[in-house]
Amino acid sequence: MSAVLPGPSPRSLRQRISDWIFPSRAPEAPPVQLVQRRIFILPTRTGYFFVLVLVLLLIASINYSLSLGFMLTFLLAGMGSVGMLHTFANIVRLSISPGKVEAVHAGDTAIFAVVLANPSAARFSIGVKRAGHGGGAPVYADVGESRHAIVRLPVLAEKRGFVQCGRLEIFTEYPLGLFHAWSYVDFGMRGLVYPKPDPGAGALPFDFHAAGEGNLPVKGDEEFQSLRAYKPGDTPRQIAWKALAREQGLLVKEFGATASADLWLDFDQLQGLSTEQRLQRLTWWVLEAGRQQVPYGLSLPGHRFPPMTGALHRDRCLEALALFGLQSP
Repeated sequence: MSAVLPGPSPRSLRQRISDWIFPSRAPEAPPVQLVQRRIFILPTRTGYFFVLVLVLLLIASINYSLSLGFMLTFLLAGMGSVGMLHTFANIVRLSISPGKVEAVHAGDTAIFAVVLANPSAARFSIGVKRAGHGGGAPVYADVGESRHAIVRLPVLAEKRGFVQCGRLEIFTEYPLGLFHAWSYVDFGMRGLVYPKPDPGAGALPFDFHAAGEGNLPVKGDEEFQSLRAYKPGDTPRQIAWKALAREQGLLVKEFGATASADLWLDFDQLQGLSTEQRLQRLTWWVLEAGRQQVPYGLSLPGHRFPPMTGALHRDRCLEALALFGLQSP
């Protein structure tokens, strides 16, 4: 038979206390050390049940004048008090800092890293979660003596732009699980979310007749480009029989075509599509051009990136696509 506690649950009570003590404020400057005035502690549901048992034991001991009952009651009460001190000591003076947040695409999961630095004895079962309802499951870590641990919180990035981590709750219930000690930190962490790539965008929109600074080889069947070693699955018509007759080994002909070096991915050229569909298609082409190491430029209303290659150029273009119509990148 389980005991039903009147009034609000411990979690809702902690939430009300936290909202009153920690109102919305500007992001804090890292690192944040959890000093005594920032930490609060309340019994857990198990802790309330433990207190109820102690009260019943005390009433029974008084009613029947049980010396052993008094001893057991005060022994358990003393153990509970020591457990509360250990719970508080397990979290006090921890130093909290934000980690790096990698950009993701819409629909993926952003990972927010939180660094827990411990200046003293080892800490166990330190929990970190997003505060408030719907914050997700907590992530736990042990922090060794004079060491640090990195906790990674997953957050679903539903749409392009920015995904917010929000306020973090740092808590522990170690060692007895009778008390919940917690504190809040808010670094204003956010991660960049690129548009979701559109696999239906197809091949890169090369303009074979455009005037560019040079030509780039692309896959095709118009011009002979090179010979390569035979691979299982190559058709017999691709085999270089003359090279085989000259005892050069089994080689395969590769054909291709050339396209203008100035590959432009233009937002305005994608007529008949919504804004989000255009951004998704451009995102796919940016990634595809990066994989093929093809110089490309990106043209958006109000922004124009000249043809280049490399990870930095790719990231700049993806950032512009992510923030298009939201704010200036």
